Amino acid sequence: MLSHKHLLGLENFPREDIQNIIDTAFNFREVLDRPIKKVPSLQGVTVVNLFFENSTRTRISFELAQKRLSADTVNFSASTSSLKKGEGFKDTAQNIEAMKIDAVVMRHPTPGAPKHLTEFIDAKVINAGDGAHEHPTQAILDMMSLQEKFGEIKNLNVAIVGDIDHSRVARSNIYGLVTMGANVTLCGPPNLIPDTITDLGVTVNYNIDEVVEWADAINVLRIQRERMGIGLIPSEREYRKLFGITEERIGRKEKEIVIMHPGPINRGVEIDSRVADSDQAIILDQVLNGVASRMSILYLLLGAKDGDMK
Repeated sequence: MLSHKHLLGLENFPREDIQNIIDTAFNFREVLDRPIKKVPSLQGVTVVNLFFENSTRTRISFELAQKRLSADTVNFSASTSSLKKGEGFKDTAQNIEAMKIDAVVMRHPTPGAPKHLTEFIDAKVINAGDGAHEHPTQAILDMMSLQEKFGEIKNLNVAIVGDIDHSRVARSNIYGLVTMGANVTLCGPPNLIPDTITDLGVTVNYNIDEVVEWADAINVLRIQRERMGIGLIPSEREYRKLFGITEERIGRKEKEIVIMHPGPINRGVEIDSRVADSDQAIILDQVLNGVASRMSILYLLLGAKDGDMK
């Protein structure tokens, strides 16, 4: 069980809860390695995937996690809903809950929308990304992947490189990693790193080569064209030259460095294909850990009981 009813973000989220989610996720990784990748842990539980914004990886990962736990899954798409007919957010939420659902996984372009949803319904709410605010389940799968690779997160040197200002992944990773005792450095164009971000317990270094030399792991963020508009970077070619994780840059470091990316990847921009496809990259491990960690979150929020993972 977790100390919070919902998972809305990792800001002020207890260290013990994060570790509990990660430890339980490793148990579910074992389930995913079995010939029959399914347990009856959430049989009879109904989960609604409420997505107001396009998603591929996160939505499929949640759907698969729910099915692996034997939960009943209902998918809701805003583009084909009554919202298009003028129905309000509150009425939509309450009508869905009237169907006796147990949890809602929500993605929304507006920061704070999942928290707003908790004011209208009694079901558990899991934030699957709210604007440029937070993406807590992505950060948890990232931390699980780091623990799997290094054994522990405490004292790791983790760099987050790219568009920090528009990234919900960056914010959740910062909150989570700092809580778990990692050393976090941010790197990217100065106009894409908020002035007050160091208040969160991180450092900023605009020299990518120094950051690569310092880091045990680099979480590479994509350039978010859909959020930043036009003109915040001179060109993709210039960005790659100044901040791209290239084979040449990685090759200069004597010690092996772990490369991460939340996807989707802009190959040849923030990261070169040879780096993304190298043995140092754990990007596909992150995908598998995403299913396991979301199974863990659903399981712990919706009534974990002894023996449920057998």
